[in-house]
Formats: sequence, structure tokens, C-alpha cells
Amino acid sequence: MAGTAIPGRLTWQVATVVEARDETPRARTLVLDVPEWPGHRAGQHVDVRLVADDGYQAQRSYSIASAPQDAHVALTIERIANAEVSPYLCDVLRVGDGLEVRGPIGGYFVWDVAIGGPLMLIAGGSGIVPLMAMLRHHARATDAVRERIPVRLLYSARTWENLIYRDELERLGESTQVTVTFALTRQAPPGWIGYRRRIDRAMLEELGWPTSDLPRAYVCGPTPLVESVSALLVELGHDPSRVRTERFGATG
Repeated sequence: MAGTAIPGRLTWQVATVVEARDETPRARTLVLDVPEWPGHRAGQHVDVRLVADDGYQAQRSYSIASAPQDAHVALTIERIANAEVSPYLCDVLRVGDGLEVRGPIGGYFVWDVAIGGPLMLIAGGSGIVPLMAMLRHHARATDAVRERIPVRLLYSARTWENLIYRDELERLGESTQVTVTFALTRQAPPGWIGYRRRIDRAMLEELGWPTSDLPRAYVCGPTPLVESVSALLVELGHDPSRVRTERFGATG
């Protein structure tokens, strides 16, 4: 049957939008009902395919934002000007509409509570999306599990308004097991006392764990940020095998 997932294979399925919400002026979350969804791990992504009436196809990959425990699959898309796919997903698609998805995909940039911690998450811009799946997965664990896996998030964005999931991240940061730190690189609101620069060595030294604690680090964002941060972590003594990276350039 068309649209049905075959076990062991990545096949295209028609997902239905059950919720759509704006996260920032440029980012939107689509919550999808995927009938044959096999489940996913935090950090994985899906392919999304759009097909025009004349048969033209456009395909992009988007990280999964929802926790593995959730019944639906959430994707958060940042609108890219003059692109083929993201403007349609952010501006046109509505609740009840369908789109084709394939996944989950990826086995390297993944984390679950069984892997353990301490956990250092570092994001730039929309690179927060797969890390949000990890945070949500952590939040859904038992108290005993969360207590033995402390998490520190360092999230860099241009402005306060560009911080995706800002309110939810602030709530998560109220937990004794989770520390959330924002770094704004262009403009800060009045009274801002946090970081006002790009992520650098001093910031990582201030916010990270001693490498003797064997922390696990996940870094996601634009390629220059990911390359810089991952190199700095290794310089600071982090085990390269415990530093996982995912990067992106200009996409649609």
C-alpha cells in the first residue's frame, strides 16, 4: 500500500499536520501525525519532500524536535529567504494539510539517557532543534535518572527574539539538573546581563565541566560555529570521541 512504511526500509509516508505554532518571527514548528512512525532517537532527522503539480520535486532534511516518548513528530523549520521549501512550510502549510516524510535518519548525532552524561549541549541558531529533542527526552525521564545526568545548554542567537523555544528553555533551566545559558551576538534587550558575544574559549571554560568528569558534548549549528566550538573543546581537553557535531550551511 502506498504511504505505508516497510520495516527495515526508509519509505515515504504522508504525514498530517495536527498543530502549527510560531516559535520566532522566522521559525515555525509543525507537529505531524505519521501513521506508521517507527519511533526515533533524540538527535535524528527526517527528509521532507514537496511535489508540485507539474511533477517537480524539492527535498530537504529537518531535525526532529520532539522527544522519543511523544506520540507525534515535531519539526521546527527556520524560514530561509528565497528558498524552495522552508517558506512553504512556514507560511503556507496549515493544520490538516499533508506532506511526505521519510525517516527517522541518522545514528551518529543521537543521545538517550542510557548513554549517560554529564551532557554539554551547544547550539547556534536553529541548531537548537535536535538538542531540544535531547532536552525533552531528559525531562521525561524519571527523577532518579535525571539526577545522575546533569545537563548544561549554551545557546547562541543573534537577538532575544531569535531564541527558538525561549520560554520552554527558561522553564527547563529552573530544574536543578539543567542549566541554560544564552549568548546574544547582535542585539540584547534592556537590562541584559548575559553574554553579548559569540561562543569562545572563555565561555566554554566557564560553563563546562572538568574533562575529568568525562562529559559528552553535542554541538549543532552553522558550520563556522560548529568547527570553532568543537576545536576549542578538544583544545580544552575533551575526548574527541565524546564530542559529536552536526552542522549546516545555507539550506531551503
